[in-house]
Amino acid sequence: MGAQGPSDRELVERAKAGEKAAFGVLVERYQKRIYAVAFGMLHNRDDALDVVQDAFVKVHKHIGAFQGNASFYTWLYRITANLCIDVRRKRGRRGEVEFEESVGRDEGLATGIDVAPRHAEANPVQNLGRRELAGEIDRALETLSENHRLILLLREVEGLSYEELARVLKISKGTVMSRLFHARRNMQKTLRPYLGLREGEGLDGRAHADESADEDKKVQLAPARPPVA
Repeated sequence: MGAQGPSDRELVERAKAGEKAAFGVLVERYQKRIYAVAFGMLHNRDDALDVVQDAFVKVHKHIGAFQGNASFYTWLYRITANLCIDVRRKRGRRGEVEFEESVGRDEGLATGIDVAPRHAEANPVQNLGRRELAGEIDRALETLSENHRLILLLREVEGLSYEELARVLKISKGTVMSRLFHARRNMQKTLRPYLGLREGEGLDGRAHADESADEDKKVQLAPARPPVA
């Protein structure tokens, strides 16, 4: 056991052996992180909490079959993503409104996506309130496809690398890069009118001659945040 506590692999093996406390540590370690992903996908506190609960129920039920070919969190995030997609599809069939306005202003920051410019002193929108901007980010996320919304949340909120995203989403690294590029570009297009930026002008306030020329430099919303301990 190191300074950071037992590894996921060790906890999984102990949970397989029937140690309830080990599974409890896994829940404690990841529940806030997968809640952030679920809320970012669903924008409803109750639905997000239900997904978190259902995800850990599934993990507990099937942990004996977990082979460890992928990391535990990769497995957990994949289960969470599938549950969120199921909830959104059920909502669509029922014709429900997906965005919870009462939560969006205060809890929208749970998405962790920050579009504040890196050069604030040169940007005309530098004084926008973060809560107001967070609400706009939440609404912009709702305009994205499920695939684009999920990959942005996993990259920007959870800080997953391209390799980790490929494993979680079961797609190639090239598809990860392409999907992130289009997701970020669509977010920027949605947010430009709110930020008072012209077509072809990036979130740093500068004109972009070719938005597709450099994915990380030209269309990145914000540096990926490190995983939350």
